[in-house]
Amino acid sequence: MRKFYVAVCAVILSLSGMVSAQDLTQGKISGNLQLDAQVYRPDSAIGAFEVSERMLMNSFANIHYSLGSFNAGLRFESYLNPIQGFDKRYKGTGVPFWFASWEKESFAITVGHFYEQFGSGMALRSYEERNLGYDNAIKGARVIFRPYQGIVLKALIGNQRFFWESGPGIVRGIDGDFALNDIFKETTGLPRVTIGGSFVSKFEPSSQILVGENGDELLILPENVAAMSGRVNVNHKGFNVEGEYVYKYNDPSAVNNFIYKNGQSLLVQASYSTKGLGVILSGKVTDNMSFKSKRTEKGNVLDINYLPALTRQHAYTLSAMYPYATQPNGEFAIQSQVNYKIPKGSMLGGKYGIDIAVNFSRITELSRKPVNATTPIGEGGTLGYKTDFFKMSDSPYFQDFNIELQHKFNSDFKALVSWVNLKYNIDVIEGHTGDPMVNANILILDATYKFSKMNAVKGEFQHLSTKQDKGNWVQGMLEFTFAPTWFVTVVDQYNYGNDDKDRRFHFPTVAVGYTQNSNRLQIGYGKQREGIICVGGVCRNVPASNGLTITLTSSF
Repeated sequence: MRKFYVAVCAVILSLSGMVSAQDLTQGKISGNLQLDAQVYRPDSAIGAFEVSERMLMNSFANIHYSLGSFNAGLRFESYLNPIQGFDKRYKGTGVPFWFASWEKESFAITVGHFYEQFGSGMALRSYEERNLGYDNAIKGARVIFRPYQGIVLKALIGNQRFFWESGPGIVRGIDGDFALNDIFKETTGLPRVTIGGSFVSKFEPSSQILVGENGDELLILPENVAAMSGRVNVNHKGFNVEGEYVYKYNDPSAVNNFIYKNGQSLLVQASYSTKGLGVILSGKVTDNMSFKSKRTEKGNVLDINYLPALTRQHAYTLSAMYPYATQPNGEFAIQSQVNYKIPKGSMLGGKYGIDIAVNFSRITELSRKPVNATTPIGEGGTLGYKTDFFKMSDSPYFQDFNIELQHKFNSDFKALVSWVNLKYNIDVIEGHTGDPMVNANILILDATYKFSKMNAVKGEFQHLSTKQDKGNWVQGMLEFTFAPTWFVTVVDQYNYGNDDKDRRFHFPTVAVGYTQNSNRLQIGYGKQREGIICVGGVCRNVPASNGLTITLTSSF
């Protein structure tokens, strides 16, 4: 580990030599830190079992230095030990992320760790989502070249972060964006058009994978796997249309049960906006598009690409109880949203107007057929199956129809009401058995009243009604704010609809927070139900817990 730190310092110091003509003390240092700790108490009734360490902690600190066109930074992380729900392979302390970059004329060069996205991310997206314990940073080198106005070219190579190590696969990619209006210049009044394309490949040494009825068939695995994409974006006045298509060569892996079928994905989005009105329509078809730099891994690690979920990301607890997890082996998704503002001063809108949002999404299985009559769909070592790429199956994975209204009654009082109708295939998304489809209706009421410029109270009422899974839930919340420093929150969830009356539990929580400038401390005590958290279709399980939570954030 000492050799690693020496190497990091050597790289940063050698790169800083490029700005030796300037005084390094004139540079700017900035950063931020966060600490999340939980003290656990057992509560076997809700499934919160004893934790041997009693206290678990996740923490990180970013330090960034900039001087002119030179930038360098690192991130220190410590998981002692990882909070429940995070992968235990994060256990430890160290510097898993460091970088140095500089720009000169039309070039920008980065060495070390970096995040990158090509187009929508379906060919390549490297990013971090701390709440999910997700980080697939690339360690290597990246060059961005802008040879002419409206043209951006990128090239990169490296390995992905794999907890405290690097994954075995080498990721290589090139990408180009061409803004035609900027290139040809004389396009006044014409639609703005941007086209782009990507080529991404991975190299992973072959490994021994056995399949077949008796587990005695050795697969010949491709060591190089490529994905190609093309995209276009057209914008004119209030209209915008964009689409991207990705094609990936056969990539047998644990996710697709080691089949040799090629993968593909198509994403199309259209939108229109004008004063008081916005409309968005989206469609996505995905077939066998898991793309990892280690073929034997499952879950949220070593993903080269990103498959966006065409669903609304609900912010309220009960409407987010059944979030959708993207199905990389195949899904057909559609989504639409209309935002409308009833005008201010109208009979219905009153002084401030009313904001209305209507959203609908539906995701189903792709229509699939066996390659031949004697081969089961998805059998390892075969082509897997045939797909009708533009045909929905009758088997729904997820459906969400929701309406939300927000209205400001006066300068002191505003309120929100929302209704959500949800269909959720718990067998497919969570791997549970039993009744596969959860049908739920959720009602949300949210109101805030300001007593003065410094003091306010916020109240929430949420109700989830379903006959499946654990039945009905109700939640109430009150939050008192004493600006600019203090807030107090009291929350309780109750699973009153559980068929087993002995399994009907309250999940109360009390939290107090203090804010001073860029520092924020929150301490809470209570119970957390078991469930899953999803962001953009990527999810992690959260086990039931009972105890004290501490969160500290700061920036400088």
